[in-house]
Amino acid sequence: MAALNYRHLHYFWTVAKAGGVTRASERLHLTPQTISGQLTLFEEVLGEKLFKRSGRSFELTEAGQMVFSYADEIFSLGQELEEFLHHRPTGRPLQFSVGVTDSVPKALAYQLLEPAIQIEPPPRIICREGKVTDLLAELAVHRLDIVIADCPMPRSIDVRGFSHLLGECGLTFFATEELARQHAGPFPQCLDSAPLLLPGEDVAVRSRLTRWLSDRRIRPRITGEFDDGALMKAFGQAGAGIFSAPSAIAEQVIRQYEVVSIGATDDVIEQFYAISVERKLTHPAVVAISHAARQELFIKR
Repeated sequence: MAALNYRHLHYFWTVAKAGGVTRASERLHLTPQTISGQLTLFEEVLGEKLFKRSGRSFELTEAGQMVFSYADEIFSLGQELEEFLHHRPTGRPLQFSVGVTDSVPKALAYQLLEPAIQIEPPPRIICREGKVTDLLAELAVHRLDIVIADCPMPRSIDVRGFSHLLGECGLTFFATEELARQHAGPFPQCLDSAPLLLPGEDVAVRSRLTRWLSDRRIRPRITGEFDDGALMKAFGQAGAGIFSAPSAIAEQVIRQYEVVSIGATDDVIEQFYAISVERKLTHPAVVAISHAARQELFIKR
């Protein structure tokens, strides 16, 4: 089938809404003969009859009803866009809608997003947090500009999108000073038999971390598993166990949770992605995030 002609689609939509060619011709400022000819051509291209003609009346066929439902959505959105552009306030800031998966540490999410608010003029940022599947559904209908996640877009999700690697870093392990004294010794052997807090099974680094421990025959005592990284750190701050976080935010974790670092490894890598519907990043805020992540944040491994 030839590429869809949106002018013909608009003629069809107007005729269907007006209830006939004559009324549509008045709205479109075209002769009825011109519109009739264009409708016939449109039907030939589609290979479907869109109207049942009975005298001067036009009734939609089953195929016509389906085409009309799509056309109605397309041109209704177009009208909304025109109204928005016509009535928007002067100097209205650029809007940047971003989804952050709940497996991405909050401190890291802020550092990733901070460059977006430094561009001129600064955008209005709308942040959504949730499961990757829910956020990708929002991305698919353009309610989000990007999704920041700790894994590339899952192949099992039927959404057209592209995963852009922002950066990667190793893991640092933290504990309260008292817990660190109790399990002093060479790292990572000091983790053996020590109380350890693990990220939840939905967190991408979980499997890599447990495999790393197993390969080194290190058997910590698992005292908790957390889908929410902030909650895991709060338990760690209270002395419930040793916990890990991306090395890129080690300094912030030490300050915020009043803990100490007991060791770090680059053998367990955490990766962070910007998932978008664009093969090439073009939104100014997204470009700023990508550039800063690659040139500054993750360069400090």
